[in-house]
Amino acid sequence: MIFDKDYWNLRYTEGKTGWDLGVPSPPLKEYVDQLKNKNLHILIPGAGNGHEAIYLKKQGFHNVTVIDLSGIALENIAKKYPDFPEKRLLLGDFFNHMGTYDLILEQTFFCALDPGLREDYALKMKSLLKPGGKLAGVLFDFEKMGNEPPFGGSSSEYRRLFETHFNIKTLQCCHNSVKPRKGNELFFIFENPQ
Repeated sequence: MIFDKDYWNLRYTEGKTGWDLGVPSPPLKEYVDQLKNKNLHILIPGAGNGHEAIYLKKQGFHNVTVIDLSGIALENIAKKYPDFPEKRLLLGDFFNHMGTYDLILEQTFFCALDPGLREDYALKMKSLLKPGGKLAGVLFDFEKMGNEPPFGGSSSEYRRLFETHFNIKTLQCCHNSVKPRKGNELFFIFENPQ
């Protein structure tokens, strides 16, 4: 199966967005709440309805960019938060995106990708981050590898994948997951070496 823009637009059109919490993910909200520098250049790939992006903007972060394959998802962000700068709502393929960021937030993007793209994901994240920049967020901690997202994984798998490219600062079970995800999420912070 191909997880292209048509696949994702159909998911939004049919309301098959089980990953969407309707609010910022608690682990990401807690992480954002301790960030002091409002000028960080932040990317959220596969941002979906953009709850985390909107939260960041409302907290005064000036340089928040989202990218998604689904034009419907980006339209939803613009409708919910009309002040979100249009130039920072990017329609396109993350793997073709060029830019430099201090922070990239991960929230259900990794698990939506074909598992064969995981090494490409790690390399692309590294290339988008400034030296000392961070990739942070949540990864699913379960072994589900069916034919459609979400695709799972494990702490040991993530460690093997990312430790050759990043300094692993944190990789632990989330203490503040929403109830349906409790015990199935890992919070992480990976730092791009200087």
